[in-house]
Amino acid sequence: MTSSPSPLVVFDLDGTLVDTAPDLAAALNFVLNREGLPALSLPTARSMIGAGVRRMIERGLEHEDHPATVDDITRMMGDFIDYYTAHIADESRPFDGLIEALDDLATRGYRFAVCTNKLEALAKQLLDQLDLSPRFAAICGGDTFGVSKPDPAILLQTIARAGGRPETTIMVGDAGPDIGVARRASIPVIGVEFGYTEVPIAELKPDRLVAHMRELPEAVIALRASALT
Repeated sequence: MTSSPSPLVVFDLDGTLVDTAPDLAAALNFVLNREGLPALSLPTARSMIGAGVRRMIERGLEHEDHPATVDDITRMMGDFIDYYTAHIADESRPFDGLIEALDDLATRGYRFAVCTNKLEALAKQLLDQLDLSPRFAAICGGDTFGVSKPDPAILLQTIARAGGRPETTIMVGDAGPDIGVARRASIPVIGVEFGYTEVPIAELKPDRLVAHMRELPEAVIALRASALT
């Protein structure tokens, strides 16, 4: 008789695990400046994070009413990634309380994975530099499976790669793509209130909300208990 896999918590990355806004904003402003456009403020750039590099650049250009072709944006993506790769953890840091929350949940038998729309190589590089990679059974990005959130395939395949099962998995995220991917995959979802989202996370109606990472273990345990009843 085989034992059931440990329960799994799958995290979004930017705005959920790590406050990456300063370094992402710097990369976006590098690209915009090359186009002769003014730099965006951190709060403005922060609101553009969450749907991948291409969409972040598109939002930055739209903010300045600056037209660009598909080829222009592809070129800017290359510039963005080159700059960001060299500065990926200059100012990015885990959100306060994350390490303690992961330690708490790990002692209760939970395992962890990352499901992000960030390119997989960049996600792994960031987590490596922050000494977080060993904590995750799988780190999957928007290019890992050829689909991105909210397509449920990216979450379901992340769960499989981490050795988990959908029925014993909880998603944690900060924005619409995270809530959407969880709903489409029939996975319970916790929303964090400190991330990057144009629509307030409460309006997206996750199953639980946390305002600080210290609240995460209790939310995970309560949501897991409700799923078992």
